[in-house]
Amino acid sequence: MTSLFEPARLGDLVLPNRVVMAPMSRVRATADGLATPSMASYYAQRASAGLIVGEGTHPNAVGRSNPGTPGLHTDAQVAAWRQVTDAVHVNGGRLFAQIMHGGRVSHPDTTGLRPVGPSAVPATGEVFTPTGPQPTPVPRALDLTEIPEQIDSYAVAARRAVDAGFDGVELHGANGYLISQFLSSNANLRTDRYGGPVRNRVRFAVEAVAATVDAIGASRTGIRLSPGGVFWGVEETEVTALYRELLTELVRLEPAYIHLEATAEEEVLLELRRAWPGTLIMNPVLPMGPKQTGLAEAEHWLGLGADLISFGRAFLANPDLVERLRNHLPLAPDDESTYYQGGDDGYLTYSTYRYSA
Repeated sequence: MTSLFEPARLGDLVLPNRVVMAPMSRVRATADGLATPSMASYYAQRASAGLIVGEGTHPNAVGRSNPGTPGLHTDAQVAAWRQVTDAVHVNGGRLFAQIMHGGRVSHPDTTGLRPVGPSAVPATGEVFTPTGPQPTPVPRALDLTEIPEQIDSYAVAARRAVDAGFDGVELHGANGYLISQFLSSNANLRTDRYGGPVRNRVRFAVEAVAATVDAIGASRTGIRLSPGGVFWGVEETEVTALYRELLTELVRLEPAYIHLEATAEEEVLLELRRAWPGTLIMNPVLPMGPKQTGLAEAEHWLGLGADLISFGRAFLANPDLVERLRNHLPLAPDDESTYYQGGDDGYLTYSTYRYSA
């Protein structure tokens, strides 16, 4: 069986191991979406990963989901990210930017703009704002003539990511954000060519990937998906058919990878693995669920045909996760209370394993 610690090729990159740091929102950017020196230190500490996928980064102003999230749509944001990419590369790492358009998961108090989505259907729950959590508002349904601009925002941000020194980008097509909203059968009530049957509901995702591939190349482009996920109240009918259709369309674009979350039954995920001939990154446990990915879960999915394994909370609390897994060392627990509080506590304060004398 393939070992988690064997090298792997991803596009034009050679990864020293198959451990991927999953994207995790930490909301440590400035009010205007600039990366900070602390963010550079945080990612550099974890550069032993085969690949780091950075936190969700908004491609335009209306796509910003929460305060404290970084952007990739201004020259100042590009310049600020260079300290991060430089720090990771100096430490021998590889870093993709995750481009995340929040769609309806946003608030005017955060962006100064009414959120947009495929239809005028609000998300479920509350969204963070500068004054605290507030109910998600009803988004403005995108006019058909406006959709190309939102699709192109992924490609424009991808070009900026490469200018900032990232090795590639991952489109966030999961977890109830804009691409996921178009895939959804309850957030997307459109009757035009972007809604209705599965061949239409996958169109936004496919066109966003195609635009990004055209902008920076297939070898630098990936996409994250959460089949059957219910984040922010999205629902998907015909899950297997929906994602088989999506993967069939993506195959011809030859992106560097797809990144699947364990949001569906294992047999569904295995069918998608069989439908996808390219590189698969697998996130083996439900994001934000009660279980943390460990070596056993990673080896299970490597045995089922995954190429790379992404770790979320385990990487948050263990900057030396690769060494700990390789040497069967205990993993430090993460402190959930510090996920989004800002500052360096619970961000830069997790240490590497301390061997006893």
